[in-house]
Amino acid sequence: MIHLDLPAWVIYPTLFLFGSIIGSFLNVCIYRIPQKDGFWESLQELWNRPSQCKRCRSHIRWQHNIPIFGWLMLGGRCADCRAWISPRYPLIEFLNASLFVLVYWFEIGAGDVNALKDSCLYTQIGPEVIPGLGSMSPTMFAHLRYAFHMVLIEALLVATFIDFDLWIIPDGVTLPAMVVGFVGNTLIGRVHLVPVWVEQASLFAGTPPDVPAWFSHWPHLHGFLVAAAGFVIGGGIVWTVRVLGHWALKQEAMGFGDVILLAMIGSFVGWQASVIVFFLAPVIAIVVVLARLIFHRDRAIPYGPYLSIATLVSLLFWAPVWDLSERVLSLGPLLIPLALISVALLASLLFVARLIRLALGIMPIDDQEELVWTAADQNFLYSGEKVDRFQGQWKTNHDWSGVAASRGTMGQERWRGR
Repeated sequence: MIHLDLPAWVIYPTLFLFGSIIGSFLNVCIYRIPQKDGFWESLQELWNRPSQCKRCRSHIRWQHNIPIFGWLMLGGRCADCRAWISPRYPLIEFLNASLFVLVYWFEIGAGDVNALKDSCLYTQIGPEVIPGLGSMSPTMFAHLRYAFHMVLIEALLVATFIDFDLWIIPDGVTLPAMVVGFVGNTLIGRVHLVPVWVEQASLFAGTPPDVPAWFSHWPHLHGFLVAAAGFVIGGGIVWTVRVLGHWALKQEAMGFGDVILLAMIGSFVGWQASVIVFFLAPVIAIVVVLARLIFHRDRAIPYGPYLSIATLVSLLFWAPVWDLSERVLSLGPLLIPLALISVALLASLLFVARLIRLALGIMPIDDQEELVWTAADQNFLYSGEKVDRFQGQWKTNHDWSGVAASRGTMGQERWRGR
Protein backbone atom coordinates (compact mmCIF):
# COMPACT_ATOMS: atom_id res chain seq x y z
CA MET A 1 0.00 0.00 0.00
CA ILE A 2 1.15 3.53 -0.81
CA HIS A 3 0.81 5.90 2.10
CA LEU A 4 2.78 7.42 4.91
CA ASP A 5 3.84 4.89 7.49
CA LEU A 6 1.78 6.67 10.15
CA PRO A 7 -1.60 5.79 11.66
CA ALA A 8 -4.65 7.88 10.82
CA TRP A 9 -4.95 9.14 14.41
CA VAL A 10 -1.59 10.88 13.93
CA ILE A 11 -2.06 12.16 10.37
CA TYR A 12 -5.51 13.74 10.66
CA PRO A 13 -5.05 15.61 13.99
CA THR A 14 -1.72 16.93 12.70
CA LEU A 15 -3.36 18.16 9.51
CA PHE A 16 -6.20 19.72 11.50
CA LEU A 17 -3.75 21.58 13.73
CA PHE A 18 -1.68 22.78 10.80
CA GLY A 19 -4.80 23.82 8.88
CA SER A 20 -6.09 25.87 11.83
CA ILE A 21 -2.76 27.71 12.06
CA ILE A 22 -2.88 28.51 8.35
CA GLY A 23 -6.52 29.52 8.83
CA SER A 24 -5.42 32.14 11.35
CA PHE A 25 -3.18 33.65 8.69
CA LEU A 26 -6.02 33.51 6.16
CA ASN A 27 -8.07 35.68 8.53
CA VAL A 28 -5.32 38.28 8.30
CA CYS A 29 -5.35 38.03 4.50
CA ILE A 30 -9.13 38.41 4.29
CA TYR A 31 -9.09 41.50 6.49
CA ARG A 32 -5.94 43.29 5.29
CA ILE A 33 -5.49 42.60 1.58
CA PRO A 34 -8.59 44.64 0.49
CA GLN A 35 -7.45 47.64 2.56
CA LYS A 36 -4.98 48.68 -0.14
CA ASP A 37 -5.71 49.12 -3.84
CA GLY A 38 -2.24 48.44 -5.20
CA PHE A 39 -0.92 44.92 -5.62
CA TRP A 40 2.34 45.31 -3.70
CA GLU A 41 0.76 47.59 -1.10
CA SER A 42 -1.92 44.98 -0.34
CA LEU A 43 0.75 42.31 0.17
CA GLN A 44 2.90 44.58 2.35
CA GLU A 45 -0.14 45.20 4.51
CA LEU A 46 0.07 41.56 5.68
CA TRP A 47 3.22 42.15 7.72
CA ASN A 48 3.21 45.92 8.34
CA ARG A 49 1.87 45.57 11.88
CA PRO A 50 0.99 42.87 14.41
CA SER A 51 -2.61 41.81 14.95
CA GLN A 52 -4.54 44.29 17.05
CA CYS A 53 -8.03 45.06 18.30
CA LYS A 54 -10.06 47.10 15.80
CA ARG A 55 -11.47 49.26 18.60
CA CYS A 56 -8.71 49.99 21.12
CA ARG A 57 -5.74 49.11 18.82
CA SER A 58 -4.08 47.06 21.56
CA HIS A 59 -1.86 44.24 20.30
CA ILE A 60 -3.31 40.77 20.63
CA ARG A 61 -1.26 38.62 23.02
CA TRP A 62 0.30 35.43 21.71
CA GLN A 63 -1.89 33.13 23.79
CA HIS A 64 -5.00 34.83 22.41
CA ASN A 65 -3.76 34.20 18.87
CA ILE A 66 -4.00 30.43 19.31
CA PRO A 67 -6.37 29.29 16.55
CA ILE A 68 -9.94 28.59 17.67
CA PHE A 69 -9.07 28.28 21.38
CA GLY A 70 -7.79 31.85 21.63
CA TRP A 71 -11.24 33.19 20.79
CA LEU A 72 -12.84 30.75 23.23
CA MET A 73 -10.48 31.81 26.04
CA LEU A 74 -11.44 35.45 25.48
CA GLY A 75 -15.13 34.65 25.40
CA GLY A 76 -15.33 36.42 22.07
CA ARG A 77 -14.21 39.78 23.51
CA CYS A 78 -11.04 41.87 23.48
CA ALA A 79 -8.87 41.30 26.56
CA ASP A 80 -8.40 45.08 27.03
CA CYS A 81 -11.52 46.98 25.94
CA ARG A 82 -13.97 44.03 25.93
CA ALA A 83 -15.10 44.85 22.40
CA TRP A 84 -16.95 42.05 20.62
CA ILE A 85 -14.80 39.87 18.33
CA SER A 86 -16.65 38.26 15.45
CA PRO A 87 -17.01 34.46 15.69
CA ARG A 88 -16.15 34.33 12.00
CA TYR A 89 -12.45 34.25 12.89
CA PRO A 90 -12.52 30.89 14.71
CA LEU A 91 -15.06 29.54 12.22
CA ILE A 92 -12.70 30.24 9.31
CA GLU A 93 -9.88 28.58 11.25
CA PHE A 94 -12.07 25.56 11.89
CA LEU A 95 -13.25 25.48 8.26
CA ASN A 96 -9.70 25.59 6.94
CA ALA A 97 -8.55 22.90 9.36
CA SER A 98 -11.45 20.72 8.21
CA LEU A 99 -10.54 21.29 4.56
CA PHE A 100 -6.97 20.12 5.21
CA VAL A 101 -8.36 16.87 6.60
CA LEU A 102 -11.14 16.45 4.04
CA VAL A 103 -8.97 16.98 0.96
CA TYR A 104 -6.28 14.63 2.33
CA TRP A 105 -8.90 11.96 3.00
CA PHE A 106 -10.23 12.23 -0.57
CA GLU A 107 -6.89 12.55 -2.38
CA ILE A 108 -4.64 10.26 -0.34
CA GLY A 109 -6.37 8.63 2.61
CA ALA A 110 -4.74 6.87 5.51
CA GLY A 111 -4.54 3.32 6.65
CA ASP A 112 -5.16 0.36 4.35
CA VAL A 113 -5.70 2.31 1.10
CA ASN A 114 -3.78 2.88 -2.12
CA ALA A 115 -2.98 6.59 -2.37
CA LEU A 116 -3.02 6.47 -6.16
CA LYS A 117 -5.74 4.11 -7.36
CA ASP A 118 -8.06 4.85 -4.43
CA SER A 119 -7.63 8.60 -4.84
CA CYS A 120 -10.55 10.76 -5.92
CA LEU A 121 -8.28 12.07 -8.73
CA TYR A 122 -7.49 8.74 -10.34
CA THR A 123 -8.34 8.37 -14.03
CA GLN A 124 -7.04 6.10 -16.78
CA ILE A 125 -5.14 9.01 -18.38
CA GLY A 126 -3.98 10.75 -15.21
CA PRO A 127 -0.30 11.32 -14.34
CA GLU A 128 -0.33 8.08 -12.31
CA VAL A 129 -0.63 6.21 -15.62
CA ILE A 130 0.28 8.60 -18.42
CA PRO A 131 2.98 9.95 -18.66
CA GLY A 132 4.10 8.15 -15.49
CA LEU A 133 5.71 9.44 -12.32
CA GLY A 134 9.30 9.51 -13.52
CA SER A 135 11.76 9.49 -10.62
CA MET A 136 9.12 10.37 -8.02
CA SER A 137 7.93 7.75 -5.59
CA PRO A 138 4.15 7.30 -5.43
CA THR A 139 4.14 8.65 -1.85
CA MET A 140 6.06 11.78 -2.85
CA PHE A 141 3.82 12.33 -5.86
CA ALA A 142 0.60 12.00 -3.86
CA HIS A 143 1.72 14.47 -1.20
CA LEU A 144 3.17 16.98 -3.67
CA ARG A 145 -0.13 16.99 -5.55
CA TYR A 146 -2.03 17.38 -2.27
CA ALA A 147 0.13 20.36 -1.21
CA PHE A 148 -0.26 21.87 -4.69
CA HIS A 149 -4.04 21.68 -4.52
CA MET A 150 -4.13 23.04 -0.97
CA VAL A 151 -2.41 26.22 -2.16
CA LEU A 152 -5.25 26.62 -4.65
CA ILE A 153 -7.91 25.94 -2.02
CA GLU A 154 -6.37 28.43 0.41
CA ALA A 155 -6.43 31.16 -2.24
CA LEU A 156 -10.03 30.30 -3.08
CA LEU A 157 -11.03 30.53 0.57
CA VAL A 158 -9.57 34.02 0.89
CA ALA A 159 -11.12 35.14 -2.40
CA THR A 160 -14.51 33.75 -1.37
CA PHE A 161 -14.82 35.69 1.87
CA ILE A 162 -13.49 38.92 0.39
CA ASP A 163 -15.96 38.61 -2.48
CA PHE A 164 -18.82 37.96 -0.07
CA ASP A 165 -17.85 41.02 1.99
CA LEU A 166 -16.88 43.56 -0.66
CA TRP A 167 -17.82 42.10 -4.06
CA ILE A 168 -14.21 42.32 -5.20
CA ILE A 169 -11.41 39.81 -5.73
CA PRO A 170 -8.09 41.64 -5.23
CA ASP A 171 -5.05 40.79 -7.33
CA GLY A 172 -3.17 40.28 -4.07
CA VAL A 173 -5.12 37.03 -3.67
CA THR A 174 -5.13 35.62 -7.20
CA LEU A 175 -1.82 36.67 -8.77
CA PRO A 176 0.55 35.07 -6.17
CA ALA A 177 -1.45 31.84 -6.34
CA MET A 178 -1.36 31.98 -10.14
CA VAL A 179 2.44 32.08 -10.00
CA VAL A 180 2.36 28.95 -7.83
CA GLY A 181 0.09 27.30 -10.39
CA PHE A 182 2.50 27.95 -13.25
CA VAL A 183 5.65 27.17 -11.28
CA GLY A 184 4.23 24.03 -9.67
CA ASN A 185 2.92 22.59 -12.91
CA THR A 186 6.18 23.38 -14.70
CA LEU A 187 8.70 22.24 -12.09
CA ILE A 188 6.87 19.14 -10.90
CA GLY A 189 5.50 18.40 -14.34
CA ARG A 190 3.04 15.73 -13.20
CA VAL A 191 0.43 17.30 -10.96
CA HIS A 192 -2.15 17.80 -13.70
CA LEU A 193 -5.54 16.11 -13.54
CA VAL A 194 -5.57 15.05 -17.19
CA PRO A 195 -3.13 15.82 -20.04
CA VAL A 196 -3.41 19.12 -21.85
CA TRP A 197 -4.58 17.40 -25.04
CA VAL A 198 -6.55 14.18 -25.34
CA GLU A 199 -8.48 12.98 -28.36
CA GLN A 200 -11.12 10.28 -28.55
CA ALA A 201 -10.55 8.06 -31.54
CA SER A 202 -14.15 6.88 -31.46
CA LEU A 203 -17.01 8.27 -29.40
CA PHE A 204 -18.45 4.79 -28.99
CA ALA A 205 -15.31 2.71 -28.52
CA GLY A 206 -15.36 2.87 -24.72
CA THR A 207 -11.58 3.10 -24.57
CA PRO A 208 -9.44 5.82 -22.99
CA PRO A 209 -8.70 8.74 -25.35
CA ASP A 210 -5.35 8.99 -27.08
CA VAL A 211 -2.60 11.03 -25.43
CA PRO A 212 0.43 12.35 -27.39
CA ALA A 213 3.52 10.31 -26.53
CA TRP A 214 5.85 13.32 -26.18
CA PHE A 215 4.09 14.34 -22.94
CA SER A 216 5.97 11.58 -21.13
CA HIS A 217 9.33 12.66 -22.59
CA TRP A 218 8.93 16.37 -21.83
CA PRO A 219 6.89 16.47 -18.59
CA HIS A 220 7.99 19.96 -17.55
CA LEU A 221 7.06 21.49 -20.89
CA HIS A 222 3.78 19.62 -20.73
CA GLY A 223 3.16 20.95 -17.21
CA PHE A 224 3.71 24.50 -18.42
CA LEU A 225 1.26 23.93 -21.28
CA VAL A 226 -1.32 22.60 -18.80
CA ALA A 227 -1.04 25.81 -16.77
CA ALA A 228 -0.98 28.09 -19.81
CA ALA A 229 -3.99 26.45 -21.47
CA GLY A 230 -5.93 26.55 -18.20
CA PHE A 231 -5.04 30.21 -17.75
CA VAL A 232 -6.08 31.23 -21.27
CA ILE A 233 -9.25 29.17 -21.57
CA GLY A 234 -10.38 29.61 -17.96
CA GLY A 235 -9.99 33.37 -18.05
CA GLY A 236 -11.18 33.54 -21.66
CA ILE A 237 -14.53 31.91 -20.89
CA VAL A 238 -15.42 34.43 -18.20
CA TRP A 239 -14.06 37.34 -20.25
CA THR A 240 -16.23 36.26 -23.21
CA VAL A 241 -19.34 36.12 -21.03
CA ARG A 242 -18.40 39.50 -19.55
CA VAL A 243 -18.13 41.11 -22.99
CA LEU A 244 -21.25 39.45 -24.40
CA GLY A 245 -23.24 40.26 -21.29
CA HIS A 246 -22.37 43.94 -21.48
CA TRP A 247 -23.14 44.02 -25.20
CA ALA A 248 -26.49 42.28 -24.93
CA LEU A 249 -27.78 43.41 -21.52
CA LYS A 250 -25.97 46.77 -21.27
CA GLN A 251 -24.78 45.92 -17.78
CA GLU A 252 -21.89 44.08 -16.17
CA ALA A 253 -22.50 40.34 -16.27
CA MET A 254 -19.16 39.26 -14.80
CA GLY A 255 -16.61 41.21 -12.80
CA PHE A 256 -13.02 41.34 -14.02
CA GLY A 257 -12.00 39.75 -10.72
CA ASP A 258 -13.94 36.65 -11.79
CA VAL A 259 -11.92 36.58 -15.03
CA ILE A 260 -8.65 36.52 -13.09
CA LEU A 261 -10.04 34.04 -10.56
CA LEU A 262 -10.92 31.37 -13.13
CA ALA A 263 -7.64 32.05 -14.96
CA MET A 264 -5.88 31.35 -11.66
CA ILE A 265 -7.92 28.18 -11.16
CA GLY A 266 -7.03 27.08 -14.69
CA SER A 267 -3.30 27.53 -14.01
CA PHE A 268 -3.65 24.81 -11.36
CA VAL A 269 -6.14 22.34 -12.81
CA GLY A 270 -5.87 22.81 -16.59
CA TRP A 271 -8.38 23.90 -19.19
CA GLN A 272 -10.69 20.88 -19.04
CA ALA A 273 -11.38 21.31 -15.33
CA SER A 274 -11.77 25.07 -15.84
CA VAL A 275 -14.56 24.48 -18.34
CA ILE A 276 -16.24 22.08 -15.92
CA VAL A 277 -15.92 24.57 -13.05
CA PHE A 278 -17.45 27.35 -15.14
CA PHE A 279 -20.56 25.31 -15.97
CA LEU A 280 -20.84 23.74 -12.52
CA ALA A 281 -20.71 27.06 -10.64
CA PRO A 282 -24.15 28.35 -11.76
CA VAL A 283 -25.72 25.01 -10.85
CA ILE A 284 -24.41 25.48 -7.31
CA ALA A 285 -25.43 29.15 -7.25
CA ILE A 286 -29.00 28.60 -8.50
CA VAL A 287 -30.31 27.87 -4.99
CA VAL A 288 -28.96 31.19 -3.74
CA VAL A 289 -30.36 33.04 -6.74
CA LEU A 290 -33.83 31.58 -6.22
CA ALA A 291 -33.76 32.53 -2.54
CA ARG A 292 -32.76 36.10 -3.41
CA LEU A 293 -35.59 36.33 -5.93
CA ILE A 294 -38.02 35.49 -3.14
CA PHE A 295 -36.62 37.72 -0.40
CA HIS A 296 -34.69 40.45 -2.25
CA ARG A 297 -35.26 42.56 -5.33
CA ASP A 298 -31.54 42.69 -5.99
CA ARG A 299 -30.75 39.53 -7.93
CA ALA A 300 -27.03 40.18 -8.35
CA ILE A 301 -24.68 37.87 -6.47
CA PRO A 302 -20.89 37.62 -6.24
CA TYR A 303 -19.88 34.83 -8.61
CA GLY A 304 -16.42 34.17 -7.20
CA PRO A 305 -17.58 32.07 -4.21
CA TYR A 306 -19.44 29.68 -6.49
CA LEU A 307 -16.46 29.29 -8.81
CA SER A 308 -14.50 28.40 -5.67
CA ILE A 309 -17.06 25.87 -4.46
CA ALA A 310 -17.31 24.34 -7.94
CA THR A 311 -13.52 23.95 -8.00
CA LEU A 312 -13.50 22.15 -4.67
CA VAL A 313 -16.35 19.86 -5.75
CA SER A 314 -14.55 19.10 -9.03
CA LEU A 315 -11.36 18.12 -7.18
CA LEU A 316 -13.08 15.96 -4.58
CA PHE A 317 -15.19 14.14 -7.18
CA TRP A 318 -12.90 14.36 -10.16
CA ALA A 319 -13.11 10.70 -11.20
CA PRO A 320 -16.93 10.67 -11.75
CA VAL A 321 -16.90 14.25 -13.06
CA TRP A 322 -14.35 13.32 -15.72
CA ASP A 323 -16.27 10.19 -16.64
CA LEU A 324 -19.32 12.37 -17.38
CA SER A 325 -17.47 15.02 -19.37
CA GLU A 326 -14.70 12.99 -21.02
CA ARG A 327 -16.43 12.39 -24.35
CA VAL A 328 -17.12 16.09 -24.86
CA LEU A 329 -13.74 17.36 -23.71
CA SER A 330 -11.91 14.69 -25.73
CA LEU A 331 -13.36 15.70 -29.10
CA GLY A 332 -10.03 17.16 -30.20
CA PRO A 333 -10.28 19.64 -33.13
CA LEU A 334 -14.08 19.37 -33.07
CA LEU A 335 -14.02 21.40 -29.86
CA ILE A 336 -13.20 24.57 -31.82
CA PRO A 337 -16.42 24.74 -33.90
CA LEU A 338 -18.36 23.53 -30.86
CA ALA A 339 -16.98 26.44 -28.82
CA LEU A 340 -17.82 28.95 -31.58
CA ILE A 341 -21.36 27.63 -31.82
CA SER A 342 -21.73 27.87 -28.04
CA VAL A 343 -20.56 31.52 -28.06
CA ALA A 344 -23.00 32.40 -30.85
CA LEU A 345 -25.83 30.65 -29.03
CA LEU A 346 -25.01 32.45 -25.79
CA ALA A 347 -24.96 35.82 -27.56
CA SER A 348 -28.33 35.09 -29.15
CA LEU A 349 -29.89 34.06 -25.82
CA LEU A 350 -28.57 37.17 -24.08
CA PHE A 351 -29.92 39.38 -26.86
CA VAL A 352 -33.34 37.72 -26.62
CA ALA A 353 -33.23 38.27 -22.85
CA ARG A 354 -32.57 41.96 -23.47
CA LEU A 355 -35.56 42.19 -25.82
CA ILE A 356 -37.79 40.52 -23.22
CA ARG A 357 -36.59 42.98 -20.56
CA LEU A 358 -37.33 45.91 -22.84
CA ALA A 359 -40.80 44.51 -23.58
CA LEU A 360 -41.43 44.34 -19.83
CA GLY A 361 -40.31 47.94 -19.40
CA ILE A 362 -37.03 47.09 -17.66
CA MET A 363 -34.48 49.58 -18.94
CA PRO A 364 -30.82 48.60 -19.21
CA ILE A 365 -28.67 50.10 -16.50
CA ASP A 366 -26.65 52.10 -19.03
CA ASP A 367 -29.85 53.74 -20.29
CA GLN A 368 -31.25 54.58 -16.87
CA GLU A 369 -31.09 58.15 -15.68
CA GLU A 370 -28.04 58.70 -13.50
CA LEU A 371 -28.84 59.77 -9.97
CA VAL A 372 -27.21 63.09 -9.06
CA TRP A 373 -26.84 64.37 -5.49
CA THR A 374 -27.98 68.00 -5.72
CA ALA A 375 -27.60 70.95 -3.38
CA ALA A 376 -31.28 70.61 -2.45
CA ASP A 377 -30.66 66.99 -1.41
CA GLN A 378 -27.73 68.08 0.74
CA ASN A 379 -29.80 70.82 2.40
CA PHE A 380 -32.63 68.40 3.10
CA LEU A 381 -30.20 65.91 4.66
CA TYR A 382 -28.59 68.66 6.72
CA SER A 383 -31.93 69.91 8.00
CA GLY A 384 -32.88 66.40 9.05
CA GLU A 385 -29.60 65.78 10.86
CA LYS A 386 -29.29 69.24 12.46
CA VAL A 387 -32.39 69.87 14.52
CA ASP A 388 -31.27 73.16 16.09
CA ARG A 389 -34.51 75.19 16.17
CA PHE A 390 -32.57 78.46 16.08
CA GLN A 391 -30.84 77.61 12.80
CA GLY A 392 -31.85 80.06 10.09
CA GLN A 393 -34.07 82.06 12.46
CA TRP A 394 -33.77 85.31 14.40
CA LYS A 395 -32.42 84.54 17.82
CA THR A 396 -34.63 85.61 20.71
CA ASN A 397 -34.45 85.44 24.49
CA HIS A 398 -38.23 85.37 24.87
CA ASP A 399 -38.85 81.90 23.46
CA TRP A 400 -40.94 79.58 25.59
CA SER A 401 -38.68 77.04 27.33
CA GLY A 402 -41.25 74.32 26.90
CA VAL A 403 -40.32 74.08 23.21
CA ALA A 404 -36.75 73.15 24.13
CA ALA A 405 -37.98 70.65 26.70
CA SER A 406 -40.27 68.97 24.18
CA ARG A 407 -37.39 68.63 21.72
CA GLY A 408 -34.97 67.33 24.34
CA THR A 409 -32.51 70.19 23.78
CA MET A 410 -32.99 72.20 26.98
CA GLY A 411 -29.66 71.16 28.49
CA GLN A 412 -27.83 71.93 25.27
CA GLU A 413 -29.43 75.37 24.93
CA ARG A 414 -28.61 76.31 28.54
CA TRP A 415 -25.03 75.30 27.97
CA ARG A 416 -24.92 77.45 24.86
CA GLY A 417 -26.46 80.38 26.74
CA ARG A 418 -29.75 80.51 24.85
